[in-house]
Amino acid sequence: MSQFCRIPLSLRTRGEIDLEEAKLQHEAYVRLLRDLGLDVLELPPDENLPECPFVEDCAVVCNGIALICRPGDPNRVKEVDAIRSVLRKELDLPLAEIADPNARLDGGDVLFTGREFFVGLSKWTNEAGARAVASAFPEYPCVPIKVVEHHHLKYYVSMAGADVLCVSRSKESQEILKRIEREATYTYSTLTLQEEQAANVLYANGTLIHRSVEEIPESAVILSQKLDIPRQIVPMTELGKFSNGLTACCILVKRSRHIKSL
Repeated sequence: MSQFCRIPLSLRTRGEIDLEEAKLQHEAYVRLLRDLGLDVLELPPDENLPECPFVEDCAVVCNGIALICRPGDPNRVKEVDAIRSVLRKELDLPLAEIADPNARLDGGDVLFTGREFFVGLSKWTNEAGARAVASAFPEYPCVPIKVVEHHHLKYYVSMAGADVLCVSRSKESQEILKRIEREATYTYSTLTLQEEQAANVLYANGTLIHRSVEEIPESAVILSQKLDIPRQIVPMTELGKFSNGLTACCILVKRSRHIKSL
């Protein structure tokens, strides 16, 4: 299952963006998730919350439990309230709340590999936030990873399939990969792409979703040569200006044998 939120007109207040193109890209994104067999829950746009389409930052869902995040940007707290309500009322998921008032946690900094968690320590997420992830999901190792640049962890590294880390050749992405490899409890395969923004991919229902060929021409060649799993393309030129990219616009919820998108 997948949960997402429509694009508000107020998103244009976050910088230079072609709002109509952003809406078209978002519609294509949601349509693809449905085509892949995901049940999709749709939230209406909130003009008072310009960044509401980037629902990834609001919750971390694993093994049927939803950890409610506490965004590093205090202006996004009301986004979390909306997602909390949907997770509880629509999906009937048990919720884990962060007890430490000093904790800060954005979902875009939380990478779950299926075996362990890596939590990026960034301008949005602190060590107390990483401890909250460890407390909510004690059955998995949880490793904090320092992110020194102005992006979330999953901008630099994401999952391209079972046990496959997707990174780019950028200095920042490679440094983060080294930190992960030093701390990991498991040895992962690595898919290395050229363009930095190509490192954020979305793996859902056995299909890898990545940016358009026009955005990542060199990486698109690598993907076509290296992968033998189904691939789909979604443009992210506008939505990617203010987010991790492909992972940012949904929360994937696995229920029974089905994956749904929020």
